[in-house]
Amino acid sequence: MSKLTDVPKRILIGRALRSDRLGETLLPKRIALPVFASDPLSSVAYAPGEVLLVLSIAGVSAYHFSPWIAVAVVVLMFTVVASYRQNVHAYPSGGGDYEVANTNLGPKAGLTVASALLVDYVLTVAVSISSGIENLGSAVPFVVEHKVFCAIAVIVLLTLMNLRGVKESGKLFAIPTYVFVAGVFIMIAWGAFRGLVLDDTMRAPTAGYEIKAEHQGLAGFALVFLLLRAFSSGCAALTGVEAISNGVPAFRKPKSKNAATTLAAMGILAVTMFCGIIVLAMATKVRMAENPAHDLLDKGVAVGSDYVQNPVISQVAEAVFGDGSFFFILLAAATALVLFLAANTAYNGFPLLGSILAQDRYLPRQLHTRGDRLAFSNGIVLLSGAAILLVWVYGADSTRLIQLYIVGVFVSFTLSQTGMVRHWNRHLATEKDPAKRRRMLRSRAINTFGAFFTGLVLVVVLGTKFTHGAWVALLGMVIFYAVMTAIRKHYDRVAEELVAPEGPSDDSVRPSRVHSVVLISKIHRPTLRALAYAKLMRSDTLEALSVNVDPAETRALQEEWERRGITVPLKVLDSPYREITRPVIEYVKGLRRESPRDAVSVIIPEYVVGHWYEQLLHNQSALRLKGRLLFTPGVMVTSVPYQLQSSEVAKKRARKRQDWNAPGSVRRGPAEERTREPSGKN
Repeated sequence: MSKLTDVPKRILIGRALRSDRLGETLLPKRIALPVFASDPLSSVAYAPGEVLLVLSIAGVSAYHFSPWIAVAVVVLMFTVVASYRQNVHAYPSGGGDYEVANTNLGPKAGLTVASALLVDYVLTVAVSISSGIENLGSAVPFVVEHKVFCAIAVIVLLTLMNLRGVKESGKLFAIPTYVFVAGVFIMIAWGAFRGLVLDDTMRAPTAGYEIKAEHQGLAGFALVFLLLRAFSSGCAALTGVEAISNGVPAFRKPKSKNAATTLAAMGILAVTMFCGIIVLAMATKVRMAENPAHDLLDKGVAVGSDYVQNPVISQVAEAVFGDGSFFFILLAAATALVLFLAANTAYNGFPLLGSILAQDRYLPRQLHTRGDRLAFSNGIVLLSGAAILLVWVYGADSTRLIQLYIVGVFVSFTLSQTGMVRHWNRHLATEKDPAKRRRMLRSRAINTFGAFFTGLVLVVVLGTKFTHGAWVALLGMVIFYAVMTAIRKHYDRVAEELVAPEGPSDDSVRPSRVHSVVLISKIHRPTLRALAYAKLMRSDTLEALSVNVDPAETRALQEEWERRGITVPLKVLDSPYREITRPVIEYVKGLRRESPRDAVSVIIPEYVVGHWYEQLLHNQSALRLKGRLLFTPGVMVTSVPYQLQSSEVAKKRARKRQDWNAPGSVRRGPAEERTREPSGKN
C-alpha cells in the first residue's frame, strides 16, 4: 500500500522536505505580491463589469455614475490598505483579522471573523476559477460546454501546485500575474495616448448596441439603492486584501515591513488598473447588461440567446489594441490565467488560518500539521473540496457566485478595525513616550476611520445583496461558527477528562488481578506465539477463548488442543447465530461485572501480509473486535503479529527503495570520504 501511494505522491508533489528547511520556503516581496495579492489584482478583470452590469438596470444614462463609484471604491481601497498596514506591524504572527478580533474583542468576535474569512476564501476559489473559465470560454467553445468539469479540473491542478509548497507555487504564479499587470498598464497608457494625443476614436464591439432599461427614470431612493448596489459590486476589487495580514509569517525578514510594503504596492496597482479600465470603458462606450439576450439591442432587436457577452476588460482591449492583435491575445490569455491563479490567495490564506484555528482548538488538530512539502496540506485539500462542491452546486456561474461574495470579507474588515481601535486605546493608556503616543494616535485615527467606513459598506452590502444570494454566505458563516464552537467544546471536555490528578486516583491504583484471554480460532503458528507471549505476562488468570461457529471445526480444535497437551485451559462460547464479535464482548463484560477491580487483557493473534489487497482478506474479525473492545472500560487489547513470508518480501522492497539513489546522484562516494583521499603520490 505504501508503494502504491508513495510513488504517485512523489511524482505529483515532489520529495518530502525536512522541518529545518522551513526558512527556505519564505517569500521575498517580488514573489509574495503575486502569491498573496493575486486576488485583488485580478479582480479588476471583473469588478468594473459588475459595476456596469448593475447600472445597466437603469439604462445607458446611468453609466455616467460609474466614475464616481470608482472614486468611492478607490477611497475604500486606500482606507483598507492603510488600516491593514497598522495590523501587520501590530500583529506579525499571522493571525490577521482573527487574532486582532480575538485579542481585543473576545473569542466570539474572533470566531465570527474566522467564520467570515473561511467562507470568503472558499468563495474566492469558486468565483476566480469560474470567472477564469468564462473568460477562456469566449475563445475555446469546449470550455463553455463543459464549464463545471473544466472548473473542477483547474481546482485540482491548483491543489497539486500548492501541495508542492508556497514558494514553488509562487514562482509559477509570478510570471502570469506580472504579465497581466504589465498588459493592463500598457493598455491604459496606449489607450490614453490614442485618445488624448492622436485623437483616435476607439469603439468597443458593443458600442453600437442599446440597453433596454428594466427600470427607466429611476430617481430618489430607488436611484440611491441602485448606486449603492453598484458600489457594493465594485467592492469585489477589495477581496483578498486581508490575506497579506494573515500571511505575514510567510514573508522574509523583516516580516512586518515587507508585508506592509507589499500591501502598499498591491493597493496602488489595483486602484490604478481599476480606475483605468473604468475610464477606458466609458471612452470606448462598452455596453453590458445583466440579461444580454433580452436587454442588449442591436438596431432595436434583441441580440438573442446565442450572443456571448465578453467581459469589460476584453472589450476594452479589443477597442484599444484591435481584435486579433498580439497585445489583445496576450492580455486575454494573461487575464484568463491570472483569474485562475487568483485563487492562490485563498490557497495561502485558508490553510494558514485553519492552522491557527486548529492550534486554538477550534478546528481538527490535523489542520495544524505541515505536509511533506512544509505546506498545510490538510487545509489545502479541505479548501479544494469545499470549492469544488460550491462550483458544482452553482454550475460554475460567476454571476450567481459573486452575489455571495464580499459579505464575509467586510465582516472581517469591520471587526478587525474595531479591534485595532481597542488595541491602540489599551496601549495609549500606559504609553508615556510623546513620540510613540503620536504614532499610536495617528494609527488609531486610521483604524477608526477604517472601522466606520467598512462598517458602512457592510450595511450597504447586506442591504443590497441579501436577497440576491448573500444570505447563503451568512448561512455558511453560521455553520462554520457552530461547527468550530462544537469542536472547541469537545476538545475542552476531553482535556478536562484527561488531566492528571495531583493525588492518588483510580487510574493510578494497581488492579487487583489481571485476567488474560487469548482469542483462538485454530491452532497455527500465530496462536502458539500469542500463547507464549501470554504466559510471559504471568497474569493471575490465563485462558484461551474460542467461539463455536462450526461444531465440526470446534471439535477438531478441542481434540488437537488435548493431543498437543497445551496447559492453558480452553473455553468455548456457543454462538447459535454464528456471530463472533458479540459472544466475545459479552463474555469480557461478564468478567468485568464479576470483578470490577480486575483488569482484563485480551490478546489477539494476527498474521501480517505483504500486500494491501491481501490485507482485505485477513484479520477482519480482529479489527471488529478491537473496535468494539475499545469502548469497554477496564479492558486492554494486545495484538500479537506474526509476519508471513510476503511481509518479509515487502520489508525488503521498502528497504531497497530507501537505499535507492537516483541516477547520477552518487559520483565518487560521500563527500567526507573524498576529503580523506590522498591528493597524489609523493
